[in-house]
Amino acid sequence: MSAHSFLPSRREVLRAGVASTLGLGELARGRSLGNGSPAAQAVIQIFLPGGLAHQETFDPKPYSPLAYRGDVKAIPTALDGVRFGSHCKETAKVADRLCVVRSFTHGEAAHERGVHNMMTGFRPSPAVVYPSMGSVVSHELGGQRDLPAYVCVPRPPTVYAGPGYLSSSFAPFGLGGDPASRSFKVRDLDLPKGVDAERFARRRAMLEDVNGAFLDRAEVDEVGAMGAFYERAYALLESAAAKNAFRLSEEPKKLRDRYGRGGAGQRLLMARRLVEHGVRYVTVSLGGWDMHQRISREMGRQFPAVDRAFASLIADLDDRGLLETTLVLLTTEFGRTPRINPTGGRDHWPRVFSVVMAGGGVKRGHVHGRSDATASEVEEKAVGPEDLARTVYTLMGVDPDRTLLAGGNRPLQLVKGGRVIREVLA
Repeated sequence: MSAHSFLPSRREVLRAGVASTLGLGELARGRSLGNGSPAAQAVIQIFLPGGLAHQETFDPKPYSPLAYRGDVKAIPTALDGVRFGSHCKETAKVADRLCVVRSFTHGEAAHERGVHNMMTGFRPSPAVVYPSMGSVVSHELGGQRDLPAYVCVPRPPTVYAGPGYLSSSFAPFGLGGDPASRSFKVRDLDLPKGVDAERFARRRAMLEDVNGAFLDRAEVDEVGAMGAFYERAYALLESAAAKNAFRLSEEPKKLRDRYGRGGAGQRLLMARRLVEHGVRYVTVSLGGWDMHQRISREMGRQFPAVDRAFASLIADLDDRGLLETTLVLLTTEFGRTPRINPTGGRDHWPRVFSVVMAGGGVKRGHVHGRSDATASEVEEKAVGPEDLARTVYTLMGVDPDRTLLAGGNRPLQLVKGGRVIREVLA
């Protein structure tokens, strides 16, 4: 048997969205994981850029001095003995379905570096840009039902939400607009303006006519460069089911109202619709939380819409039987300083903050870890970005110890170090 017979055809490579030798290796190797289905079939990662204050939300300190606790009040939740900040009124009602990690920590106080940590599970490196968790899931599991494997709503919030050293074939599909807008329309669901349908079809035929031959690296790059866009576009253009996944107008008006008609509500409703139709990983970015001044006023202005939308998402997923197989993550860059600053805000603080998880193989009604009395340091059960990434991949059925090749044939693990957070697993 020739070496060629072990390799996929060019058409198979394009269909899988693979345009690198990494993809060839994965296709030839086949899936090595799994006896039975993974706990999570999809992930919704809600990313709050800028650095959400844990003291005002999921880890209030009502008995600390005023200079530390600020104006926030601690309110009871559906989880006995657990309190959230008073900005979390709706989320408090679904706390018995959540897993709150109050002991998250890393060492990066700069925005870009904190984002890189939380999106990739790696500390930033001058030598390599690591792929986001969404791009890794896209690479390892691929798309299904003619839908992209990885979607960002409304668009990628940062370059670190992208494929890093992987091929651009594993970059996220961005909606290109806010689902809350009356003029919202997903890009790439129709032929681009000025593109002739016949020419489009000819380009497709050209790509499909190159079946069966051995692909060297140069050919892979060439085919990938023109093929990745066209193959994704073909799937979306030709599949009524794929197009329907993005049609938020199909949702009942009462449900859209329940989530909230603003950006937070409609983005999270879109995320639920996408995972329900088969998208594996959805990242939703909401608001800006870099509140160096007047944090009490700014939280009161921004967070209620997120609170309402997040609680509605959890309840909606649960009502539909989807929460069990959908891992929901509420993440940010880092926390905020324990002490209120002279302008009434809080500054960057990576030493301890909170991350919320739900569904997809995670315990319900659980609090993991603890910060100290002023929310300044981790007191027990510290969790880092590499632990989160390792846990997410494990729940999705992706081997976190897999090694991929970066530029220059440099082997890199999907996760370096860390451990699965077994205490949070159901």
